[in-house]
Amino acid sequence: MATPLNLQLSFAARAAVNSSVSRDSSDEELVRAAQAGDRAAFGYLYERYAGMVHGILLTRVPPVAVEDLVQDVFVQAMPRVVALREASHFGGWLAAIARNRAVDFFRESHSRTEQLDEPQNEPASRSGSTADRAEAHTILEAIRSLPDSYREPLILRLVEGMTGPEIAARTGLTHGSVRVNLHRGMQQLRQALNLGGRSGTSTEKL
Repeated sequence: MATPLNLQLSFAARAAVNSSVSRDSSDEELVRAAQAGDRAAFGYLYERYAGMVHGILLTRVPPVAVEDLVQDVFVQAMPRVVALREASHFGGWLAAIARNRAVDFFRESHSRTEQLDEPQNEPASRSGSTADRAEAHTILEAIRSLPDSYREPLILRLVEGMTGPEIAARTGLTHGSVRVNLHRGMQQLRQALNLGGRSGTSTEKL
């Protein structure tokens, strides 16, 4: 995914010198510092969780809309983080905000949604040949056709490059459920691609 710089600069670049935390701090330490008004701490949380938010949105909205919506999610989360009671629940809390933002997206103009769904509007950052982009689009659509419990782990694993333990840590799911959902989701993805007559399609294209 493309590195989203705007929030990173506005949240983390300023006040980092006086921050009581660093990139190596635990999630709980960063959340507590962010709740106390440490903007750099929230910037570090942004860097740590942007991939998860990107992946969650990618399972739900047109790819071209994802980058802007990632920033929307963090803009919404920043003033609300002070109300989060359990710092250890930050990942699941943020994931819920991302899912709700995707729902809100589809409450907007239907005509805009149709325009965003057109293949030619996919992000230019998806480099590669036309055939590679078409194949990646096919795989993405196949993943998005799967049950929700499989879509998110697969996108986070195949697109965002997160490991099973990282997915569990970021989303708040158990390691066991992530492992099972990745295994079953991959099985269903292979079946979906084969049923579509594309048995040669490689998930590595994502």
